[in-house]
Amino acid sequence: MRLAILGAGAVGRSVADLAGEYGHEVVALADSSSAAVDGDGIDVESALERKAGGDGVGTADPEAVFETDHDVLVEATPTTLGDAEPGFTHVRRSLEADRHVVLANKGPVAERYDELRALEADSAGSIRFEATVGGAIPVLSTIEDCTPEAVTAVRGVLNGTANFILTRMAAEGLDYEHVLAEAQDLGVAEADPTFDVDGTDAALKFVILANVLNDGGFSLSDATVDGIRNVPGSALDLAAEDGRTIRLIGEATREGVRVGPRLVPENGALAVTGTRNIVQIETRHAGSLASSGRGAGGPETATAVLSDVGRLPPL
Repeated sequence: MRLAILGAGAVGRSVADLAGEYGHEVVALADSSSAAVDGDGIDVESALERKAGGDGVGTADPEAVFETDHDVLVEATPTTLGDAEPGFTHVRRSLEADRHVVLANKGPVAERYDELRALEADSAGSIRFEATVGGAIPVLSTIEDCTPEAVTAVRGVLNGTANFILTRMAAEGLDYEHVLAEAQDLGVAEADPTFDVDGTDAALKFVILANVLNDGGFSLSDATVDGIRNVPGSALDLAAEDGRTIRLIGEATREGVRVGPRLVPENGALAVTGTRNIVQIETRHAGSLASSGRGAGGPETATAVLSDVGRLPPL
């Protein structure tokens, strides 16, 4: 497949870097201000070196990406809420041009799912978005294999930053602010950690899961969300006395989405440590299926993007 990649952050760069190993060709790569474009395939190494050196990835305008002959648009721009722009418009333009789209950007799938599916229905192209939920963990493909109708609920831990903080608080008896500062020093938490610690990132992922189970109908505003800022160290100490711990747990069903701190068995499946994620998929016919792994990171998420590309039919 010929890939046009929008977004040259960690995920976009990793998709460009790994595409050749998966048998695909990158014909365009764009960041917010420039693009490298070549219908015969760009020099990925040179584009990434330019980016690493503080320049744009190329000399073309990002708009040139849409004019390039490609099979798949990889939408890896930053997630935005509300109208999910500019990601939603990027997807719309490619579908209207009868091209496939693979998303790493959660915004369009969480906030405007029904509109995406309507655009897909009128296009020769398809949309896939495994990378929006759980990084390299095959959550959506597992649901697809089981068929969404046979899945009754999905629950688990889908934010590594919040999980790291809760793990450290429990293990070392430290308070939230201390561990948050540590996480920021290590690069586990952003300078502004709001998206992670308030539960928004996890909620977006579970909204996407609810949309898949229900064939649409949900956005972030429909989710009940509590973060971890107000979890005191004393609560973790009390939980440990009873053989339990606290994790930021999300759940998606056909009725809705809930995300918040929950008590879980200290040695149970949901008590993953550090930045690991875990997802449990409850099914009618196959029981409970669990997958765990790294839920973020450039190469990890890129593997999900490229796996999706491999599942797309020829145009």
